[in-house]
Amino acid sequence: MIDFSRFDARHYPTVPVREGYEAWAPTYEATVLDLMDLRLADRLRSIEWSKVARALDLACGTGRSGAWLRAQGVAAVDGIDLTPAMLDRARSRGVYRSLLVGDVRAVDLPDAGYDLVTQFLADEHLPSLLPLYREAARLTHTGGQFVLVGYHPWFLMAGIPTHFDQSPGRPVAIESYVHLFSEHVSAAGAAGWRLAEMEEALIDTAWLEAKPKWAIYRDRPISFAMVWGKPVVPKVEPSPSCSKAQG
Repeated sequence: MIDFSRFDARHYPTVPVREGYEAWAPTYEATVLDLMDLRLADRLRSIEWSKVARALDLACGTGRSGAWLRAQGVAAVDGIDLTPAMLDRARSRGVYRSLLVGDVRAVDLPDAGYDLVTQFLADEHLPSLLPLYREAARLTHTGGQFVLVGYHPWFLMAGIPTHFDQSPGRPVAIESYVHLFSEHVSAAGAAGWRLAEMEEALIDTAWLEAKPKWAIYRDRPISFAMVWGKPVVPKVEPSPSCSKAQG
């Protein structure tokens, strides 16, 4: 983990995660484009969404990700988020089976209850990735998957924090940390995950149509998606020779 302050080029006032998202909730949908995360998730090919019976959407926010999951055919989606104001908006969508206020690193749900766990655009707010990957592994049964879509570390290292306008002309940043991809691999491996697929999104024509001022960032990476699998450990049967020796 690298503290974002080392790269901060804009020096916006910075607020804690819960406080920031509580204030951002009313305008979040108008600020975050589907190009950032949902278009990227749509490129993933290692998951058969329609065969997922139970999914848990970590840091579900306003429910954009949950609505997308249901549209792909996921049968049931539960959500958890740190921010009650975000959950209120997620609840209004009517796509979640249940919604909980909580920390994604310590979820009050049973072990191995899900086929799929997801997290969209939240990992940069965690000082360490290992608790997230461990909790996702605890919540997912053997053979399940974890999809993480994140804000690209390159953009953070270019000095642009996760931010929003708290009021017109008053931008505010939310506490963030830079996690290199090697950190993701190390944390995921320590939690028992195996990488199945990875995609990255660049600032392209579609982005510039929506945000013309971003022309200076064209072809720079803006977000990424990783699909992790929880491998099935094959059962080892005793060899005949071992059985005879024990007999």
